[in-house]
Amino acid sequence: MAVRLAMLAQLVGGQVIGDDSVEVQGAATLLDAGPGDITLVDKNMKSDRLAATQARAVVVPANFSTAALTMPAIQVADVHQAFTAIVTYFRPPRQHSRSGISPLAAIHPTARIAENVEIHPAVTIGEDVQIGPGSTLHAGVHVMAGCRLAENVTVFPNAVLYEDTVIGPRSVIHAGAVLGCYGFGYKFFEGRHLPSAQLGYVRIEADVDIGAGTTIDRGTYGPTVIGEGTKIDNLVMIAHNCRIGRHNMICSQVGIAGSTTTGDHVVMAGQVGVRDHVQIGQGAILGAKAGVSHDVPAGAFMFGTPARTQWEQKLQYAAVAKLPDMRRQLKALQQAVDELTRDAAQAGNNAAA
Repeated sequence: MAVRLAMLAQLVGGQVIGDDSVEVQGAATLLDAGPGDITLVDKNMKSDRLAATQARAVVVPANFSTAALTMPAIQVADVHQAFTAIVTYFRPPRQHSRSGISPLAAIHPTARIAENVEIHPAVTIGEDVQIGPGSTLHAGVHVMAGCRLAENVTVFPNAVLYEDTVIGPRSVIHAGAVLGCYGFGYKFFEGRHLPSAQLGYVRIEADVDIGAGTTIDRGTYGPTVIGEGTKIDNLVMIAHNCRIGRHNMICSQVGIAGSTTTGDHVVMAGQVGVRDHVQIGQGAILGAKAGVSHDVPAGAFMFGTPARTQWEQKLQYAAVAKLPDMRRQLKALQQAVDELTRDAAQAGNNAAA
């Protein structure tokens, strides 16, 4: 399906630089683009890579230097918004007709299923479950007794919701996530580890996304809470009794120990580790692999292990970078001290003689 640049420019509200009659058949990134594709450059720093691409045309930002262009271009205010529209034009999202409730799903007679709910094969729904209107449960999902799913919730294949889990409206649970499993809490008694109380549940508020393979443990007595609008990446572990604030961004492989709380708009980069009973203030940013062992004030930017403020870490890194010179200086000082010691001893011997 070939289309002229002039038509694509009209689609995205951009301006063609060069020949607007050039035709393209697809859209791809710089690395993957073929001879008939249109690609994108979102920063001037990538302009040197244009020479290596096979693409026929490119989408560039409004401030892009036209001198760097080696092919016709569409200049736009927002490169990613425009390229999204172009990719969608060539590869429209698959349209799925809603098929209702599969006869191959196992649904307890006491479950209450609202209108326009889609339940795929091999889904199991326990007793006293509520599923809100417009929700979708993909194949292999397990919803255990007492769960409450609000309207327009989507649960992807093989996710598991333990008893009494509550999911807010428009939330998305991706494949393989496990919500409400028992917390990792034990007491040591007579030489054995005995499980502590596991009587709580998980509450997910509105517009939350939970990534594939993520686990969120139930509270000991009450809820583990994920606040409205929070987005959680794949392979994240959130322990029992945590209270995650609104609109947090939690990236992959983050581990948050029990009874930790976060304010709103907190960001945790990949592989951050947080110990138990820590309070992380509103708007704090934790850099990749930060090891957090104490409370984090609001608005702080911390990284490293143990996590420290950006200023403290920079001072430490600067000091570490100077260690080789400091070692050489120390050796020179030690040699000088040794020589002075020998000279003093020799002078003492001479005086005694």
